[in-house]
Amino acid sequence: MSSQTDLPRFEPSAFRHRGFRFYWSARFLAAFSIQIVSVAVGWQIYDQTRDPLLLGLAGLVQFAPSLALVLVTGAAADRLSRRRIMAACIAAEAACALVLLALTLGAAGAVWPMFAILSVFGVARAFFSPAMQSLLANLVPRDAFANAVAWNSSSWQTATILGPVAGGLLYGLAPEAAYGTAATLFAAAATITMLIPKPDQRTSLKPASWNTLLAGFSYISGQPIVLGAISLDLFAVVLGGATALLPVFARDLLEVGPWGLGLLRSAPGIGAVAMGLWLIRKPIRDHAGLVMFGAVIVFGLATVTFGTSTVTWLSIAALVVMGAADMVSVTVRATLIQLRTPDEVRGRVNAVNTLFIGASNELGEFRAGTMAALIGTVPAVIVGGVGTILVAGLWSRWFPELREARRLDGR
Repeated sequence: MSSQTDLPRFEPSAFRHRGFRFYWSARFLAAFSIQIVSVAVGWQIYDQTRDPLLLGLAGLVQFAPSLALVLVTGAAADRLSRRRIMAACIAAEAACALVLLALTLGAAGAVWPMFAILSVFGVARAFFSPAMQSLLANLVPRDAFANAVAWNSSSWQTATILGPVAGGLLYGLAPEAAYGTAATLFAAAATITMLIPKPDQRTSLKPASWNTLLAGFSYISGQPIVLGAISLDLFAVVLGGATALLPVFARDLLEVGPWGLGLLRSAPGIGAVAMGLWLIRKPIRDHAGLVMFGAVIVFGLATVTFGTSTVTWLSIAALVVMGAADMVSVTVRATLIQLRTPDEVRGRVNAVNTLFIGASNELGEFRAGTMAALIGTVPAVIVGGVGTILVAGLWSRWFPELREARRLDGR
């Protein structure tokens, strides 16, 4: 058995592949733009209403399309060009940012038009995510896939560092500057996406039927590792998510203003990127399942710390740890799911995965906003963190195949 010193210091780099370079750049710009819009919309809604429940509803209206269209979005990713779907969805998000810009210039007092636009954002994201996740596996060979997942996750997390800070600064300068910048960057991302060379893709040739539409659910239900990984993320983040409440912490509890909100939103990304760079250099080589469960427990503990903190630096540190722990979980989960899924059904499996991710994020925000309105912001965050720890323990017992998963190289 080889020792650690006999192994290469780096995994095969996904950046050796031209298509992945364009893919990474486009995803970064799109994610960066989404963060700008999220900060601007969150601050604008709370500033006008002072109602944390509406922050939760903002997440819910973005999640609803993923639920309603789950059978369609996955089938589209398996039957149509994943690259073109990505480009079309990013272009739609650019249009949404322009509408938000127009509303802001018009000084509209009502917030309901924002919710209508966010629902369109949700439709675009519902089609974008399965296509984007499935396309990655078509751009790099299997031995570079874990490396590609780490770089891809780092792209998103880097955007979550820089995007919220940029969004807070731009919104502080003028709300119009935030929405205008986001629209421009969305347009650039759509253009870069079309520069990705046409990849090999095994499209589904079976006639459309309920069986083909439900193939993603059928495949996942028969794969304990895939089912356990997806459902763990769902319940852990639904309970532990506190992102929707950051405007409340920034304005009322820590009193740090819109720039501080951007910093709070960036903190998880800082931890995630640092961990992503570590995983690129020191990839998980064994006991991947145990590592993932440990990361979820750390995420829950950090959430409790954030909820109880009244000091800005401690709150930021807790968010950094949350981001680092989440990065470990994301890398393990995404690699296990993608490498265990045949390409011809990958879009439909990723549509279900997107639904679960959307539930964990958007429904998590709705859960946080609703609980904050009922029992207070701080108790809502603490209860969620404790719930995340309990979920990790239960899933470790209920899904032993996931707990005992070892390698991430597809062998």
